[in-house]
Amino acid sequence: MGLRAVTIFLIGILLWMCSAVLPPDALALTQIKLSNLSYHECPADVGEGAVDSGGVLMAAHCYIVTGKTLNPSGKVIYNADIFGRIYDANGNPVMQNRTRLGAIETIPPGEGEFELRISVPESQPTPLQLEQFKAAGFTGKVRR
Repeated sequence: MGLRAVTIFLIGILLWMCSAVLPPDALALTQIKLSNLSYHECPADVGEGAVDSGGVLMAAHCYIVTGKTLNPSGKVIYNADIFGRIYDANGNPVMQNRTRLGAIETIPPGEGEFELRISVPESQPTPLQLEQFKAAGFTGKVRR
């Protein structure tokens, strides 16, 4: 067998293995637009938190980020990861070296709403700046 034939054979085996592990719908990643972003302090029953920074606990403020989702797929999206950047009033990142902020369990077709709880070190001044928010998920359930 030539190198080309072996490569095609191996790609075929890889595709077959992936289809055996994931349902066919789960293979299609769907991009979700997030808009109308805002945030507010967590209700008292959710409480204040602490942020662990390399083993050092720091006081933190709890916030709920809210917004709208736009799911163009016509199907329910599952396990959508939320990505974005959050900066404090001075333009410093709130989530250092991290753009995945959380997840949305299900997103209905069309327009919807989402909430995301975040903890921000008490030393970082507000107002927060929410930038480049988006989500991506699957139309089939993905085993985690």
